[in-house]
Amino acid sequence: MTIIARENRRERYALPSLQKVPEHVAIIMDGNGRWARQRGLPRSAGHRQGTDNLRRIIRAAVEFGVRIMTIYAFSTENWSRPRREVLLLMRILEMVIDRELQELHEEGVQIRHIGELDGISGRLARKVLEACEYTRHNQRLILNVAFNYGGRDEIVHAVQNIVRDGIMAEDISEATINSYMYTSDLPDPDLIIRTSGEFRLSNFLIWQGAYSEIYTTETYWPDFGRTELYEALVEYGNRRRRFGKTDDQIEAALAFERQLQESI
Repeated sequence: MTIIARENRRERYALPSLQKVPEHVAIIMDGNGRWARQRGLPRSAGHRQGTDNLRRIIRAAVEFGVRIMTIYAFSTENWSRPRREVLLLMRILEMVIDRELQELHEEGVQIRHIGELDGISGRLARKVLEACEYTRHNQRLILNVAFNYGGRDEIVHAVQNIVRDGIMAEDISEATINSYMYTSDLPDPDLIIRTSGEFRLSNFLIWQGAYSEIYTTETYWPDFGRTELYEALVEYGNRRRRFGKTDDQIEAALAFERQLQESI
């Protein structure tokens, strides 16, 4: 049994162990501003609460056996937000690095940055790179932080680099393009979670998410806790991923696996 704590009640109760855990979970952390507005607070309060929430979700992901997590922290489109809010988001990232880096390192979290550092202050860019270097040998959880990231932008950069490397058109395959993506050495996300009730990817991992399961919830990101993550993983476990195959093909493959296990 897995023990889950609901922070707002301080009660502990047992939930069935997960039968199927996705290796790679990606999260679009949406709804900070609406969370704050509901409470008559400034948007900045929502962003700060959302940042604090990330800590418990990282711990829950480790507890449930997730090996890779990718979070959408700041998109290339977010530059169009009010300058004051953009500067706040930059300060929050710097504050998180300063405050959380050592603990994340001690808990075995490997931090990776996906996206571009262009346009970010030199000091913040250095801190991002230093955090990645400091934690690069950790293996308990790989945390991809998509900051100044856009899915289309990633594909454009991949194509540009393929051209720069002189690869002929007839030699380009899906595997070629994949090798130029930020996550080239990682499996694609099994599950993409979006909070706040939206039903779009918003330019997030649009190459890698081609066959990802999508899970949406009305819950705003600051309120998306361990229990909510558990529920998303349960839902994932109840789905059947076909990858273009028929149900009969899936059943035959599962039957073969069962026979193979029984023979061992």
